[in-house]
Amino acid sequence: MAKTYTKLTRPAMRKLATGGKINEHGITFERLANGDGVFIVNVMVDGQRIHRVIGRESEGTTRTQAEEFIEKARQDAKAGRLNLPKGRKLALSFREAAEKYIAKLEQEGGKDIETKRYRLEQHLVPFFGDTPLSKISSFDVERYKKQRGTEPTMRPNGPGGKPVFGGPTKPATINRELAVLSHLLNKAIEWGWLDHRPATIKRLKEHAGRITYLTVEQIDRLLKAAEGDQNRQIYPFIRIGLETSMRKSEILSIRREHIDTQRLVIYIPKAKAGAREQPITKSLADYLENYVASLQPGVAWLFPSMGAKEGRTVNLDKPFRRCVLAAGLDVKQVVRHTLRHTAITHLVQAGVDLPTVKRISGHKNLSMVERYSHQNGAHIQAAMDKLEERYGVKEPKAS
Repeated sequence: MAKTYTKLTRPAMRKLATGGKINEHGITFERLANGDGVFIVNVMVDGQRIHRVIGRESEGTTRTQAEEFIEKARQDAKAGRLNLPKGRKLALSFREAAEKYIAKLEQEGGKDIETKRYRLEQHLVPFFGDTPLSKISSFDVERYKKQRGTEPTMRPNGPGGKPVFGGPTKPATINRELAVLSHLLNKAIEWGWLDHRPATIKRLKEHAGRITYLTVEQIDRLLKAAEGDQNRQIYPFIRIGLETSMRKSEILSIRREHIDTQRLVIYIPKAKAGAREQPITKSLADYLENYVASLQPGVAWLFPSMGAKEGRTVNLDKPFRRCVLAAGLDVKQVVRHTLRHTAITHLVQAGVDLPTVKRISGHKNLSMVERYSHQNGAHIQAAMDKLEERYGVKEPKAS
């Protein structure tokens, strides 16, 4: 795709004063003391810095030639001809690989990029640092698991904006970080950075703890607290979560055109298990129609934020905790994901079959949904009562 230039344009280069420079997309145009102009390229290509004087204006050199030089360097790199010995792989450090990994995922339209970026920047990169990617061993991975297991969890936005530290990092959290590491190594092979996986990554055993979900009475209290909150977006966020089981990132990424109130679905282009249509209730569809109508004309996102880079809200943690407290609930137990747990648990307890629940929740497989079938024995006993009623078995008379 051709790049768009806003600074390095012909009018801007003509007006450039002596000694001035314009830089854009790795190309620098400099006006020399003699009035001539020179084009210079300074870019990273597959881990190597390329700094090259392309030529002068007086020699007929143009920006197009600088662009062609960069494109050829990248094509040569792909073919392994960037002045490297044949068959040799680039000695990328983990830090460099992490940066390139995120950049290429953005180009490919990868999933959960912000979450991957956070886990890399906060935990994986500080640990593996400048270790060559090809030298990361299984022993290194085990050391990482051990160290992370001793570190306390941290919630960045506690009272007064101060971080709050909790107990040791849970195995489930460490496993999510290991999943990012594993994906990076797989992509490194796919992209030609590695010949093979340098390490075996074994996940930690996760404790099958009880899933926290809200009762009907607690749901009512939370919605009332959200309705009265100063943040206008927190009520629709909580309501959508409770009535669809959608994840936080999926909810905050909803665009107006994704909502089809006639068919009762919300289109999710980048769901965890792939693009899907999320079923919604009639009452939620009616609410969303009114909510969308109240947005300013031309606003694309359901949760717009004019000051954000993407033009949408990406975090509602503070207002969510405020509503949880206002509803008289425990902020340590009730987190954003509790909304998803609540919706799925109530579907199961209402007697909805697990394949249908899986279709609604967007889980990859039934085993993930089966965890919710054990949250409350009442619906299971009700099912057994139906079986007993259907059979109509009576106790034999005593002889």
